[in-house]
Amino acid sequence: MTGPDPVDVRLLSVVAEMGRAAVPDIAGRLGMDVRDVAARLAALSTTGLPLIVGVECDQQGIRNAVAAAQQWAAQNAASGPYPVAPGQHPMSGPYQVSGPHQVSGPYPVSSPHQVPGPYPASGPYPVSGPYPVSGPHQMPHPQQPVAPTPPMSTWGPPGSAAWARGDQPAAPAPAPTGKVGTKLDVQGVSGEQISIQLIEVVDPADFLFTAAGYELQPGERSVVVHTELTNHGQVPFASLPDMYLELVTEDGSPVAKAPVSMSSRPPHRMGVQPGETAGGHTVYVLPESTVLSAVRWTPQPGDQQRTLLWDITDL
Repeated sequence: MTGPDPVDVRLLSVVAEMGRAAVPDIAGRLGMDVRDVAARLAALSTTGLPLIVGVECDQQGIRNAVAAAQQWAAQNAASGPYPVAPGQHPMSGPYQVSGPHQVSGPYPVSSPHQVPGPYPASGPYPVSGPYPVSGPHQMPHPQQPVAPTPPMSTWGPPGSAAWARGDQPAAPAPAPTGKVGTKLDVQGVSGEQISIQLIEVVDPADFLFTAAGYELQPGERSVVVHTELTNHGQVPFASLPDMYLELVTEDGSPVAKAPVSMSSRPPHRMGVQPGETAGGHTVYVLPESTVLSAVRWTPQPGDQQRTLLWDITDL
């Protein structure tokens, strides 16, 4: 008989303590991915536990988003369907809402209990409208395509404009690199002007891990990474600073963070306001023999344009 999942037990303990809370708040407190928390809570609510997983929104804001999407679909219906990925509807894609219940986009996740979602879709593409006719017997002459203003920047057909046209994608610029102690600058997906500093890498950190009440399996070791995020701009950084902070092995394989936190090494909290600097610690559990080469930060998986890399081979 399989015992309870220890991550689910920790999740339920926090839910019991908070009583009523938004999923992003629970995820931020546990240092977990929002989608992982949502998937686990949805599954647990079907097991007979006295647990209700609900949704709260700005009703008018959602109505506006739906109306904008329907308007976009109507405007583009006349010009024919766009190519879409197999099995995906042209109008699929994430949307963003503001406020305390803001959720992150559907990104791929690494935990075996997490459910991957579709990648973020780009906005609508330029379309050509009806052509004017100068006389009753004159054939229409095509004009240059006119790009409509996208009603919502994150709604539209999947893929990029280059994908839709079949163009070759531009090679991404090399990721900014540094060493332990280096502060690297980057612009967030919503225009945030931020910098991230790698303060410390504790490898191994088994003594910290066991002192926090956790147990390593034979052949495992733990690593603790300390980082600080500074928001230099006017746009709040709304995500968890280490949501996709990962270790990189010598063969290039990623090591995702573990869903644990230590009171002696406080975790990151959700969001960093303009002008603020927030620090936190990220915990990893990996095979004892694994050789690490770098620490890598991205705001979302696969975002090579905003990737930061710190070399730790000298540790």
